[in-house]
Amino acid sequence: MKPLLPSAIDAIGETPLVNLSRVVETLGLDGRIVAKLDYLLPGLSKKDRAAKAIIEEARASGDLAEGQAVVELTSGNMGTGLAIVCGILGHPFIAVMSEGNSEERARMMRALGAEVILVQQAEGSRKGEVSGADLALVDETAQRTTAERKAFRADQFMRDGNPKAHETGTAPEIWGQTQSKVTAFCDFAGSGGTLGGCARFFMPKGVNCYGVEPEGAEAIAGGKVSKPDHPIQGGGYLISDLEHLNGVELSGVLTVSGKEARDHARLLAQREGIFGGYSAGANLAAAVKLLRGPETGGTVAMVVCDSGLKYLSTDLWGA
Repeated sequence: MKPLLPSAIDAIGETPLVNLSRVVETLGLDGRIVAKLDYLLPGLSKKDRAAKAIIEEARASGDLAEGQAVVELTSGNMGTGLAIVCGILGHPFIAVMSEGNSEERARMMRALGAEVILVQQAEGSRKGEVSGADLALVDETAQRTTAERKAFRADQFMRDGNPKAHETGTAPEIWGQTQSKVTAFCDFAGSGGTLGGCARFFMPKGVNCYGVEPEGAEAIAGGKVSKPDHPIQGGGYLISDLEHLNGVELSGVLTVSGKEARDHARLLAQREGIFGGYSAGANLAAAVKLLRGPETGGTVAMVVCDSGLKYLSTDLWGA
């Protein structure tokens, strides 16, 4: 039994790891897929880890003063984590988010005490599909809001607390939970924090690490951009030079279509009882490809990045 915790911040980390044996059996795969259940964190996503690390580091260094406001652009997950951490530590939090993201995310952040600024999408964008152009508009608003409020910008794309949270937390936890049996790791690239941080821990141990991107928006892989809009929220923003991947030599990059992500998220829910979101489906689809290809017979680790509850208004759980 875990001891009584002083706050929800102390509940961030040490999530369960589950062997997806039913999915492997259903698909007739050779090997194992293990899933880190970060959707069980207080904010229902892996971004709780980065939120905690960035805010605690900023407070310790003096970059964030007592009671100072915090601003961050978000697809909803980092914002939820920051709303929890900032609320507990006494910092007003302003989340800046595209209107293209699912409405559940904005509602959850507001419920946790955050102020949410919704930014209109770029011309031609569609609801539920956030493009790089949409993200640029959000970033512009976040920069302006930070200056106007004299706030601290959490900046998940640049601050090293993001990858460090996964280099010192997520990856070592997976390594210990599998008794050092992981042979590969894959993750859908958003800010690159999880992928970059885990790769820095895993790769010196001989674990192959792969990025996952939406089909037609393969910026990291240097592929042709034919589908800048896609339903896999939280990443695939056509950013080819993610700061957190600098110096990381990935073993490869896999592409996943919106349909593949959707189908595999549903498979994960129906066969394993794990109710993840679009990015979890993308990660599972990529892990399946790895076991059918270069990682046959191995153990592929992935993260269930966030909860399916954040997508009830989208087509993820529709007919």
